[in-house]
Amino acid sequence: GSILGDGYVRIAPGRSDAYLEINHSLNAKEYIDWKYSILKNICLSPPKERSSGKNGRRAYRFCTRQHSEITELLNKFYHNKRKTIPKDLELNSMILAVWFMDDGSKSRKYDVYLNTQQFSFLEQRRLLYLLRKMGLKAHLNKDKKYHRIRFLKESVQELNKIIEPHIIPSMRYKLSYDPVETC
Repeated sequence: GSILGDGYVRIAPGRSDAYLEINHSLNAKEYIDWKYSILKNICLSPPKERSSGKNGRRAYRFCTRQHSEITELLNKFYHNKRKTIPKDLELNSMILAVWFMDDGSKSRKYDVYLNTQQFSFLEQRRLLYLLRKMGLKAHLNKDKKYHRIRFLKESVQELNKIIEPHIIPSMRYKLSYDPVETC
């Protein structure tokens, strides 16, 4: 889920195996700590706060150790240093929940999106197919000059049902509820 979202896999210069970097704003500290609690057995040190130079943005991040299995993920999800969607990708409720916590958003009108602008149009079509296999209806919505995934209103409650058990408290603000159904 993190690789679909904000996670970044890379190989350090001179090394043979890749590592996963998890990096979010300081506001997402609880979320980073939650991810670390799951991955700490493959990490050398806990998350740390850092400044990102010129703009003064405060970030909170950790990295895993280098490992051959992470190298396999790099080879599966990256081509020519660009993140891609593997043809054999399968989604489940946990993957979708983590991806949503990374890249999900909602508008004030109860529209729910996955910010997938970094993927090609064909890769996003593949993601739509995988979401349909989970019983979710979505389409591509143009956001400025790029596309992103928008869930149809009739599918938002089903999306919530699938991912809500995995959503940590500090990320629940991303969930969208139909005000008629929650009253």
